Amino acid sequence: MPGISARGTLARYFSLRFFLAMVATFVLCCVLIFFVDFIEMLRRAGNYSEEVPGFVLAWITLLRLPSFSELTLPFAVLIGTIIVFLMLSRSSELVVLRAAGVSVWQFMLPAMIVAFLLGLAFMMLYNPIAAMARGEAERVYALAFGREESLLKTKTAGAWLREDGVDGPSVVHAVEAFNQGLELKGVTVFQYDANHGLTERIEARKAVLKDGRWELEDVWVSAVGQEPAFFNSYMLSTYLTPTQVRDSLGAVFSISFWDLPNFIQIAEKAGLPATQYRVQYHLLLSRPFLLVTMVLIAATCSLRGFRFGNVQINALFGLAAGFLFFVFSEISRNFAMAELTSAAAAAWVPVIVGASLALTVLLYKEDG
Repeated sequence: MPGISARGTLARYFSLRFFLAMVATFVLCCVLIFFVDFIEMLRRAGNYSEEVPGFVLAWITLLRLPSFSELTLPFAVLIGTIIVFLMLSRSSELVVLRAAGVSVWQFMLPAMIVAFLLGLAFMMLYNPIAAMARGEAERVYALAFGREESLLKTKTAGAWLREDGVDGPSVVHAVEAFNQGLELKGVTVFQYDANHGLTERIEARKAVLKDGRWELEDVWVSAVGQEPAFFNSYMLSTYLTPTQVRDSLGAVFSISFWDLPNFIQIAEKAGLPATQYRVQYHLLLSRPFLLVTMVLIAATCSLRGFRFGNVQINALFGLAAGFLFFVFSEISRNFAMAELTSAAAAAWVPVIVGASLALTVLLYKEDG
């Protein structure tokens, strides 16, 4: 049995190899994603009536890359772990370690620790950078292509928004929404008191969102028990800010891990659906454990010695298992998005099930 010093040396050696393999695989995925997305940007520019410079398309692609590449991290960990285990098996290092009394759990531990720390780093550091870059990419894209989608659009005519302002709850309807949801046209507001009793109906030609308020223009106010009154301008309180609407409501990937809890609270106060943001928050929280699960899945199919044969087939089985795990995770996420299950269950159930199955297989193979 190796001594404490020898075990420390082995742990550092394995940790470095696993880290380099995982990062190298992730970088390779980033390169592939960049070229695929850049081709998509070229296609969109080709369909656009005006010419968009190539360097602008490359910059948009580069800004979008971090948020897209986050999705490939679990596969990078899975493939990197399989590669390292196969290399160790091919060089007979695993055979020597087993002969020296080192169990499979001891040389798997460095990979699990590296994966967990990578998950923490991506959750706390990489994700905020990716969110900031994604928000900037959406802004540059809108400037380059001259297209801005309404953030308040619905499948039916117009847009609806329920808010809880300091004046009481209100329901806002707009015929059209412009400027990324910051400007509304053809606005009708139903204002309620604290007891949810209707106090007034407001009709305005236009509404512009400012910090903590909607500024309405050409307004008719019909208060209960009073004659309708006309105002050139009128203000209505709101919990939404322009920054939150512009940078957050458009895409969940443009919200960083640290901002998600506050934004979920703001969205709920404003009467906006926050399901996708809760799901994203729990997915980010579970990411370190998800990566550990990928290491366990990789170990189930890549610890077999080369002298026993079928190593490549086992590696393919490992990749297939990772793909099935991804499908299971996506199904669970979609269930949560449809509000058929909770956001916490959508993120944590696949991790628990995947880790349990992988551990069961490893215990059966290694400990009988």
